[in-house]
Amino acid sequence: MIESTCVYLQKPTAWLFLLRNKKEQDLNAGYWIGVGGKRKPDESVRACAMREVWEETGLKMREPLYCGRLYFQMGDSICEKITLYTCSHFYGEMHPNPEGTSAWIAKEHILELRLWPGDRIFLRRLLQGGAVPFTLRLIYDAQGNLLNWMEMEPENE
Repeated sequence: MIESTCVYLQKPTAWLFLLRNKKEQDLNAGYWIGVGGKRKPDESVRACAMREVWEETGLKMREPLYCGRLYFQMGDSICEKITLYTCSHFYGEMHPNPEGTSAWIAKEHILELRLWPGDRIFLRRLLQGGAVPFTLRLIYDAQGNLLNWMEMEPENE
């Protein structure tokens, strides 16, 4: 199973999203997602989140907030465990992201973006200040249609 992180950097009225539009053969092509990526074997999940945010944005996080875990399954071939964070304490100067176009999206417009259907489930919760941490299992078919989702017992970071 692939292990990865997803981080939503937050300002008081906007969150940082990434439109995946620069890589070929990208599962997320055309979707708006958080910043993050795959965990290296020798690093903790939190260290992965910190590294990925730095590499993709040029920003350094302070005090990322663990929000939960997502188990993403697509068809028979893709299984991923994604650890989700938000962070409102960060510093540095942003640089272009090599994987897509970064943009600060006003909170009231986030759900208007082209998002994975499962992302809408947890983003609604985060936008409303819902209970965290949470654990969700998101099951998609091979074409990216959400077939089923379920809430599971919350996991610790």
